[in-house]
Amino acid sequence: MKIILKKDVQGLGYKDDVLTVKDGYGRNYLLPQGFAVIATEKAVKMLNEELKQRAHKLAKIKADAEEAAKKYEGVSLVIAAKVSEGKNIYGSVGAAQIAEALGAKGIETDQKKVVLKAVKELGHFTAVVQLHKEVAVEIPFEVIAENAPVKEEPAEEPKAEAPAKETAEDIEAEVEAEEEAMKEAAAE
Repeated sequence: MKIILKKDVQGLGYKDDVLTVKDGYGRNYLLPQGFAVIATEKAVKMLNEELKQRAHKLAKIKADAEEAAKKYEGVSLVIAAKVSEGKNIYGSVGAAQIAEALGAKGIETDQKKVVLKAVKELGHFTAVVQLHKEVAVEIPFEVIAENAPVKEEPAEEPKAEAPAKETAEDIEAEVEAEEEAMKEAAAE
C-alpha cells in the first residue's frame, strides 16, 4: 500500500514522505491514527504542488536545525548508574537519561529526538539526536558506576594537589628531622 505521511513516524519516515507499507499496517494503524493518507495520483500531485510552495520554508527549518546542531558540538556526557557486581547496570540508560543529562548541560532536548538502543552495561556509547530528517548529531557518552569518581574532576585535582603534597612532604621531612634532633639532644 502506498501512503503519504502526514506526520513524522519514528522508525518509518518523515512528514510528506511517500512510502510503501504493508496493507495491514497502513489500514489498521497509520490511516485511523491520522498519520498518513493513501497515495492516490491526485494526492501525490497535491503534495508536489504544496512542497514547491513550501520549499523556502523547509530550507529555513533545515537551516535552523543545522544551527541547533552547533550547540551539540564537543558535548560528551557521563551518566552514573547503579551497577551489580559485574559491569551490568540495574535497569538501562535510555533516551530519557540522555535528554536529562543534556538538559543539565544547558541544552534542552526532547527525548523523542534521541535515538539509541537501551544501554545495559558500563562503557562508552554513542547516542544520536535527530534534529531534522537530514540533520543528526552524534553524542558520545560514558556510563559509569554511580559511586565511581567522575573522570573530569580527578584530571584537574592532581594538578592542584601536587604542590600541596610536595609541601606536606617537605613539612613532614622537617618535622622528622626536628624529632631526630630532639632525640639526639635528649640522649646526650
